[in-house]
Amino acid sequence: MQHPEKEHPLIEVWKSYPGVRKSDDKILYRPPIEKIIGEMFSIGQYYYYVLNLTNSTLSNHHENILSLHGLKEYPENLKEVIDLTHPDDIPFVIKAEQTVIEKMLEIGLDDQLFTKSSYCFRMKTANGNYELFHHQAIPTLEDENGHIVQSINIHTNIHHITKHNPYTVLVSGIGPRNDFHQIKIDDDSIPHHPCMNLTKRETEVLAFIAKGYSGSEISKILILSEHTVRTHRRNILAKTSSRNSKELVKKAFEWGLI
Repeated sequence: MQHPEKEHPLIEVWKSYPGVRKSDDKILYRPPIEKIIGEMFSIGQYYYYVLNLTNSTLSNHHENILSLHGLKEYPENLKEVIDLTHPDDIPFVIKAEQTVIEKMLEIGLDDQLFTKSSYCFRMKTANGNYELFHHQAIPTLEDENGHIVQSINIHTNIHHITKHNPYTVLVSGIGPRNDFHQIKIDDDSIPHHPCMNLTKRETEVLAFIAKGYSGSEISKILILSEHTVRTHRRNILAKTSSRNSKELVKKAFEWGLI
């Protein structure tokens, strides 16, 4: 079934990226969602959907999208999701996507399937209020010419953790890549925090702490001793002036570290 493309403010942004295919008539397959979610944070209620980047249609929705936003039917087009975004946050979302494209061009099209982008914005919930959500996107499918035709997006309600948007975009590597690019959209409004001095390894450990992994699990994944992981955790807590993991995760979101 073909769905007509609906205009939304991100279409023109994506058209500027040579890695995105501009049109497509094929039905896309479902990406390996369970594996991809392992690369994403889901600290709170979340949902995901598969996005066809060639015509902005959505499929394979997680059922939580209905209850979180008070929807009766699954949205068929990205415009329906963007319409749930706080109007004041739309300019930031557009700039965030432009920033992601700029960084993807810098990284190179050959590695675009090994990247994840994330940032925060407010969305309307079932109770009629706008609450802060954490958005993450991973490209999942290329065509024969290396153009991205599909991605999976996941939205997590983090309003219970923080109501502060750091207006920061993260582009990080997954799989064989270990990139960590943090770009502030409005440098004047976001102060420099001492935790910006985290080492690459501490940043990796922080990501797994945020996902809820235990010290022993982190040590196995990163092939480190549990003592080393504990040392990294202690250093991260000290650098962020956090008393525990809960406070650490809150600050990590507010400071745009995850």
